[in-house]
Amino acid sequence: MAIDLPFVWGLLIGLAVLAYVVLDGFDLGVGILFPFIAGARHRDTAMNSVAPVWDGNETWLVLGGGGLFAVFPLAYAVLMPALYAPIIAMLLGLVLRGVAFEFRWKTERGKFLWDWAFAGGSLIAALCQGLMLGAIVQGIRIDGRAYAGGWLDWLTPFSIMTAAAVAAGYALLGACWLILKTDDYVQRRAYGFAWPLTIALLAAIGIVSLWTPYLDHRYLTRWFTWPAILYVAPVPILTLVAATRLMLAIRDRREVEPFLATLALFVLCYIGLGISLYPNIVPPSLSIWDAAGPDNSLGFLLVGAVVLVPMILIYTAYSYWVFRGKVDVGGGYH
Repeated sequence: MAIDLPFVWGLLIGLAVLAYVVLDGFDLGVGILFPFIAGARHRDTAMNSVAPVWDGNETWLVLGGGGLFAVFPLAYAVLMPALYAPIIAMLLGLVLRGVAFEFRWKTERGKFLWDWAFAGGSLIAALCQGLMLGAIVQGIRIDGRAYAGGWLDWLTPFSIMTAAAVAAGYALLGACWLILKTDDYVQRRAYGFAWPLTIALLAAIGIVSLWTPYLDHRYLTRWFTWPAILYVAPVPILTLVAATRLMLAIRDRREVEPFLATLALFVLCYIGLGISLYPNIVPPSLSIWDAAGPDNSLGFLLVGAVVLVPMILIYTAYSYWVFRGKVDVGGGYH
């Protein structure tokens, strides 16, 4: 039986993007919360909690972006001109926070500048990712095989809403990560962040979820017609369960469950996004099969992916295992 290579690669790239969101999301969230943590010593603790893993987390962004270029070149050719501005801003934000990781330890007098660079780069990256998500969901104008929209088509009320939702979600992931990985003042501060961020994220999820089906009649058909509603109903039901568990875990001052529940919310929202968009890789009309390269190229690249993706997974799991436990005020793990 022949393998549907575009489908397989669509699944792989989708999983790579999800891995990036849930892994890099929490360290971007720590950066977003950084200015609200008082004291250089406590900020050092927060940064040290993500220092061993942040650059490895961004491997998945490279895999997703590089895979899109290699496997779905038409989608890449359409999305790049449509999203040039937020993509460039996101990359500059990631560069800024990456430099801040290194330079803030080299100075005392100018440390506050690198603190703001770390926070600003994290916030810019999160907002730009949300803007790109909103622009893709609302649809990209295509004429033939080329982008046919304007320079600012990505900037709409819906994309601004999704940008706020992504930033709130990342900040919540960051707060839950700090709850999991720190003690004393930083953990108490993280609990203080977690409750309002939970309310903000759940409100944003509700608004975006109700708004999305009215962007395209196909979205509406998949979520609100019979019998399709029977198949998609588990997603909002499980989202409600995860939201309830998250709120109870924060109320009861649990350490592990808030992070897991927030991850579950991200995964469920991602599944919901996939239900809305499939089989299009660039809505409203460019499917994964239309955008894919030749099968020979996809098959050749798949051989490399079969070797490299397990290696990345093993390295990622090992790094998190080595740096398990909590961060102390001296910067070490125990």
